Amino acid sequence: MEHWLYEISVWAIPLLLAITLHEAAHGYAASRLGDDTALRLGRVTLNPLRHVDPFGTVILPGVLLAVGGFLFGWAKPVPVNFGRLRKPRWDMIWVALAGPGTNIALAVVSAGILSLMLSQPDIGVPGHVQKWVAMNMANSVQINLILAVFNMLPLPPLDGGRVLVGLLPRAAALKVARLEDKGILILIALMFLLPFIGSRLGMDLNIFRWIIGIPTAYLADGIFTLVGMPF
Repeated sequence: MEHWLYEISVWAIPLLLAITLHEAAHGYAASRLGDDTALRLGRVTLNPLRHVDPFGTVILPGVLLAVGGFLFGWAKPVPVNFGRLRKPRWDMIWVALAGPGTNIALAVVSAGILSLMLSQPDIGVPGHVQKWVAMNMANSVQINLILAVFNMLPLPPLDGGRVLVGLLPRAAALKVARLEDKGILILIALMFLLPFIGSRLGMDLNIFRWIIGIPTAYLADGIFTLVGMPF
């Protein structure tokens, strides 16, 4: 039980921070660009309880962690009235980018703290505390980069889909925007159903290993190099 609680703590804390700040960043960006919907609803806050989705933030990540799978989850989307933005098409892009951008920033900060701890281990803090903080920082880098890369996939309702809608000509943008309601179902099929079918056929159809795992690894290497990680 003690080991299990330890594992939960070093994953749950960085996950909650990553999701909370991601969603708060969307609301903050929207409020700065003309839409105060999220601000009025109390969603521009660092209180994780305001962003927690019972299934996507708690149950699903807990089950995946318990069975040894990859960590995946989501928070309640921050409401944004794009029609109230001063320049709806362009401002929608900035609102969408605010979430992944915040995750990248968190990954850099976490990597910097981890690098500092590894380069100066004798800081008068008990070893088990240092190890716990280091695990949180290492997991924070991984979680934030996965969230950033995943959310930038060009499929609504993900942030990358909204960026794509903002960049495309109007006719093409409307076609992509119509995928909003079906996007989550498409993602679930790609993430779980396709690999399951592949395992039955003896084929590796886990495309997320390539489109998320590889970019995440390159980003992590770049960030650790940037902060001077002592390998």
